Amino acid sequence: MRRRNRWRSERGVRSSARQGGFAMPIPRDYVFATPDFERFLGDLEETSLLASHSNAYAEARAVFHVFRRHATPAQALAFAAVLPPLLKAMFLEDWDIEAPIAAFPDDDAGLAAEFATEQVVRDAAAAIADVAATLRRHVDRVALDRVLAALPEGARAYWRA
Repeated sequence: MRRRNRWRSERGVRSSARQGGFAMPIPRDYVFATPDFERFLGDLEETSLLASHSNAYAEARAVFHVFRRHATPAQALAFAAVLPPLLKAMFLEDWDIEAPIAAFPDDDAGLAAEFATEQVVRDAAAAIADVAATLRRHVDRVALDRVLAALPEGARAYWRA
């Protein structure tokens, strides 16, 4: 018996291209998400002289999460929009959108206290500088600068590398 729904087959949805329609290609950012993420971690590991990708992951995550605590949801989402998919996921993971927004610390001691909660053992200022420098090598710099220009001075200062 022939199926009435010609858009489905036993193996799932048929390609619309075979039906004479448009086939949406998978975006490059999604196809290469894991290799791009691995390159970012390797670059950060080398830049920061860290022992492993795990250390690079923990450092990048801490830098992102500390920054996120000081940004409004709109600012955080604008920043996330310029990140590659897996860095975006890292930035947004475990986000309590209802949490109060804190002001950026004025000194290194304030940053160090925040980084202590993220279990990063390196100097906070050095970690931020290394992540910022590495990030600039892996994102569209023009788009990143455009987003940062719209943020308050404390947020811009955080990402200066």
